[in-house]
Amino acid sequence: MTTDTHSTSRLRRDPLVRGLGWASALLGVPQVVAPASFARALGVGDAPRHRSATTAVGVRELAAATGLLGRPHPVWLWGRVGGDLMDLTLLARALRNHDGRGLGRTVAATAAVTAITATDVYAAVTRTRRSTPMELTAATTVTRSPDEAYTLWKDLERLPDFMAHLDEVHVTGPRTSHWQASAPFGRTVEWHAEITQDVPDRLIAWRSVDGADVGNSGEARFVPAPGGQGTEIRVSLRYELPGGAVGKAAARYFGEEPHQQLDDDLRRFKQIAETGEVVRSEGAPGGKRARGEFPQHPARPLTEDELKEALS
Repeated sequence: MTTDTHSTSRLRRDPLVRGLGWASALLGVPQVVAPASFARALGVGDAPRHRSATTAVGVRELAAATGLLGRPHPVWLWGRVGGDLMDLTLLARALRNHDGRGLGRTVAATAAVTAITATDVYAAVTRTRRSTPMELTAATTVTRSPDEAYTLWKDLERLPDFMAHLDEVHVTGPRTSHWQASAPFGRTVEWHAEITQDVPDRLIAWRSVDGADVGNSGEARFVPAPGGQGTEIRVSLRYELPGGAVGKAAARYFGEEPHQQLDDDLRRFKQIAETGEVVRSEGAPGGKRARGEFPQHPARPLTEDELKEALS
C-alpha cells in the first residue's frame, strides 16, 4: 500500500475529518439552493453581489465535502482554512459597511466562522504528516558567573520555570530525562531526551531519542561577558515543526511564533538568574502563565481577583 493510500484510509476513519466533511455539505447545500435566503439569515441582505458571493462559497463548501468524504487528504483541510479566511474577510467587510439591520446575526455569524476557523486549522496542522526543520538562536546576558548560569540551566527540572511551553521535565538518569510540552492549538507532546555534551560552566547539549512526538535538539553555551560583566548565554534549538510550512504560518497567526517564544524564555531565565523569580506585572499577572492570556489587552488596573492572585 502506498503512503498516499494509507493516509487516505487513515483520514477516512478520522471522526473530525468526517465531521468537517459533513459540515461543509450541510453549509454548502442551502447556499447553492437558496443563496438569497441564506444571505438574509446572515444579516447581510440579498443584493445580487451577496447572492453571488453566497453561491460561490456554497460551491466551495460542496467541493470540500466531496473531497473530505470521498477521498480525504490534508489538502482539503487546508482548503477549508483558506476558505475560512476568505469568509472572515467578507464578513468583516459586511460589518464595516452594515446598515444596522440584522447586525446581531452578522456578528454571530462572524463569531461562528472564527470558531470554525480555529477547528479547521487544528485539523489541518494535526493531520498533516509533513514537517519543516526549524533552527532557532537567541542570546541574553545575565549578571551571574558562567558557573552560576550553567548550574541553573543544568537543573533540568527547573526549565519549565522559564520555558513557557514546557510543562514538565523529569530527570530519569545521569544523562536522560523525560519532557512534556504544550504545542500549538492545545496539543501536548512528549519525548525522552539525552545529554550529548556536558562541559561544566561552558556547554550543555541535548537531543530527543527515537520515538519523540517532535524530534528536537539544542545547546546552551555560557560565555564570559566582556569586562567580566556576567555571562552571555547563547542558545540554539533545532526541531521538526509539525504541519510543514503552512503549519508554521498558521501557528504564527494564532500567536505561537517560535522565535518570539525563545526570546521570551531567555528573558524569563535572566529574571530568575538575577532575581530568583519571574517578574510579574499588571500587564501579565500570571507571569509564565501569560500564554493563557492571549489575546492580550491594553494595560489596565488589576481586577480584585487578579490582585489577590498576584499577591498570593
